[in-house]
Amino acid sequence: MSTWFFFLTQFAVLAYALVGGVFLAFSDFIMRSLAHTGGVGGVEAMQVINREVFRWVFMTLFLGMAAVSLLIVGYSALYLGGASGTLILLAGLVYLIGCFAVTVFFNVPMNEALAGMDLSADATRDYWTGTYLPRWTTWNTVRTVACAVSAAMLLFGLLWMMQAQVRSA
Repeated sequence: MSTWFFFLTQFAVLAYALVGGVFLAFSDFIMRSLAHTGGVGGVEAMQVINREVFRWVFMTLFLGMAAVSLLIVGYSALYLGGASGTLILLAGLVYLIGCFAVTVFFNVPMNEALAGMDLSADATRDYWTGTYLPRWTTWNTVRTVACAVSAAMLLFGLLWMMQAQVRSA
């Protein structure tokens, strides 16, 4: 394993965990708290959150890790062998599918639908309580788990590979 890839994967373990931690906060208490606001307050707060997320470090980290995951998958497929290499490759795929793709195909469309809704409309309250809160939170929990699994698989794959190198030295 090249030195640059070793350092990239160490960074990726931390980044996967950080992204997953943000998602965990939403699934664990933020969405539940917004649900207790009586509808209008929760919708308005989530509309603001969904606008602000594009202006902060989180989006750079989230999107950057999709690119890093592609590098991890590609490098692993070409240069790493054995079970540890497969584990490292799978870590990248789990992030790409379980976090990035879920965001693009499930959470973002719900965010876009919510963004255009009138706060005072009954249809907005119905969408918020009947669709958005349960579905968005479910898919967000999938993202949380995917990030945690990616971090763990990558960490264990690296440890396994390093142990094998030490034994063979």
